[in-house]
Amino acid sequence: MSDKYLEVIILAKKGQVFSSYSFDTKKKAVDMRLQGMTKKEVATELGIADIGRLKVWMRKYREHGDSGLVDQRKRVQAAKEL
Repeated sequence: MSDKYLEVIILAKKGQVFSSYSFDTKKKAVDMRLQGMTKKEVATELGIADIGRLKVWMRKYREHGDSGLVDQRKRVQAAKEL
């Protein structure tokens, strides 16, 4: 099976609330990382609860540029509402 078609299912714990971050916050975090700040420093300064998100944002930024930081889920929701 190709990685392109690999589906990841993340199960939430009961009562778990997911944080959502704006494009500007993601972009600022990526810029800070590119300037040499550690993940922990960036997360502390921007109030990001999950340091692992920074790694994901960096990968998406390297692969797709600024458009990789846009939340794709919101686009899907907007299309469904039409």
